[in-house]
Amino acid sequence: MTFTAPPRRRGVLARPDCRIAYEVTGTGPALVFAHGLGGGLMSWWQQMAHFAPRYTCVAFSHRGFFPSSAPEGGPDPKDYAGDLAALVDELGLGDIRLVCQSMGGWTGVEYAIARPGRVKALVLAATTGSLDARRVDEATRARLEAWNAQHAETRTALTARNILAAGGAAMAEQKPALHHLYAQIDALSTGLDKEAVRKRLYDQRSRHPADLAAAGCPVLFLPGGDDVVLPPFAGAAMAPLIPGARVANIPVAGHSAYFEHAAAFNALVDAFLAEVG
Repeated sequence: MTFTAPPRRRGVLARPDCRIAYEVTGTGPALVFAHGLGGGLMSWWQQMAHFAPRYTCVAFSHRGFFPSSAPEGGPDPKDYAGDLAALVDELGLGDIRLVCQSMGGWTGVEYAIARPGRVKALVLAATTGSLDARRVDEATRARLEAWNAQHAETRTALTARNILAAGGAAMAEQKPALHHLYAQIDALSTGLDKEAVRKRLYDQRSRHPADLAAAGCPVLFLPGGDDVVLPPFAGAAMAPLIPGARVANIPVAGHSAYFEHAAAFNALVDAFLAEVG
């Protein structure tokens, strides 16, 4: 029997102040991927190949990230959810399942709240998006402060060793080809001030975790146990406050489990999607 690859097409969505590049692969229910600060639509190559035989997989680059264009003054995360809404409407996707990595969590949380009932499943990988874990309780706030102080030094040390913190030491040492590819994708967004974007993200982390209940969708927090960029315990602290939320951990993964341990990541997303329908 001759193998036939899933259908694939690329396009560009015109927004009032920028252009959003996207790729659609496969057939079936819509499964959308929102990348992190070090990524773009190409980051999801291991997920697109895995899920495309059963889902219409949509990957896009946030405004300012290659090959999308940037508005004057650089991208502002407050516009991300609107960009996603425009893309979903342009492609006629209707209800979607949404997988968000790190920065993409801001997109996913805000989109899900803005369109209640339209997200059938929300995966927050290595992120809590615009939800503020400091608002859970004082014990969580203290734990976050200690974690952030410890890992600021860790990230500085990794940079000195030419290792991307979002990739992690284990990926660089054990899977150097993957780390190299990760760094190449990260470098494609030339001229983008990622630290400015990071500051805007953190400034917009203000929602109480219970706010996500308004989205009316099942939520999976999917952290990497060795993450040194965002605290891996934050999702577990929030989950009891969000109806339908659960947590699945990949203990040996760093910040980018979807890239570093794709098979384990894909299996957990598969199980979640099968469970929630």
